[in-house]
Amino acid sequence: MSTTTPEHDERVAKLTFASVYPHYITKVEKKGRTKSELHQVIEWLTGFDDNKIEELIKEKVTFKIFFERAKLNPNAELIKGVICGYRIEDIDTKLTREVRYLDKLVDEIAKGRKMDKILRTT
Repeated sequence: MSTTTPEHDERVAKLTFASVYPHYITKVEKKGRTKSELHQVIEWLTGFDDNKIEELIKEKVTFKIFFERAKLNPNAELIKGVICGYRIEDIDTKLTREVRYLDKLVDEIAKGRKMDKILRTT
């Protein structure tokens, strides 16, 4: 098992969803995908609908609080691969792994992957 450092995990926990969200939008739109597709994967992963996403942005919640409130999709563990230099399935820290799940889904949208594959339905 490879792991992230406690300092890295701490930084991830303190990041606000609102500070990262615009980067997610930019990343997917730059590749010709939409905000609604981004929201679809966020809802799939966390259970948060459009209104809840907006509420969490306004509230400036940290990723720690964001994922504490989320109802993680049971298929989230099917998200595998390398993101930010870490193999997702090998990340020991639950919160950091969950944030990387979201990062990976955003990457998959930007890479033009089909939604049924991103949402692990096939």
